[in-house]
Amino acid sequence: MVDHSFADLTLAALYDSINPWGPDDDFYLNLVRSADSVLDVGCGTGRLLARAAAAGHPGRLLGLDPAAAMLVQARHRAPGVEWLLGDLNARLWQGDFDLAVMTGHAFQVLLGDEELRTALRAVRSALGHGGRFVFETRNPAARAWENWTPDQVREVTDAGGRAVRVWHELEDEPYDDRVTFTETFDCPDWPRRHTSRATLRFLTPENLTGFLTEAGLRVEEQYGTWDRGPLTPTSPEIITVATPAT
Repeated sequence: MVDHSFADLTLAALYDSINPWGPDDDFYLNLVRSADSVLDVGCGTGRLLARAAAAGHPGRLLGLDPAAAMLVQARHRAPGVEWLLGDLNARLWQGDFDLAVMTGHAFQVLLGDEELRTALRAVRSALGHGGRFVFETRNPAARAWENWTPDQVREVTDAGGRAVRVWHELEDEPYDDRVTFTETFDCPDWPRRHTSRATLRFLTPENLTGFLTEAGLRVEEQYGTWDRGPLTPTSPEIITVATPAT
């Protein structure tokens, strides 16, 4: 029997409340609908592929995530979708997919250069001829982390209908292209408050292009907003569509 901790399962169950369906999800869902085979890297609770499956997607849908508690939610939501525990080192695919996506800023957890290179090579290998890799990162020029302060408290509701307060706090000043912060969850009915620590990497468009090119991927399009607006210095996002270079 798999033993999932209270914190892992509780916070996984809260994920969709903290991150409700929005324009970014619609953007990716339209891409998934137009692809025969889809690899969702860092699929989380699986809502993107679950929505596609519920709408009758006829092809292959595979979600990959390193967090077992997230996949508990995904498997409950859409048992007919393939869910795989692990990261891009879990299996080597060779041209199996028409589309690979990384949503929810999952790309930013790839911190080291070699980790990033390995992941991009695996994505390149997984894509068939004419395939696309689509992902987003926060634009470092927009400095989103300046709003990650304890006074910016959000309140969401857990599965039991209890109010949970959520806030972020920078741990240190940004160093190089990395930002480290904590995310705290507090509910009066819980035995204790839960705080997690994370570091995200904020790459510039130029650095993104460099890593993609090195992995054999070519930037086809980049947008700054979810309605496909142009990428500008003040755009909140860097939304990238890449294809195999050869």
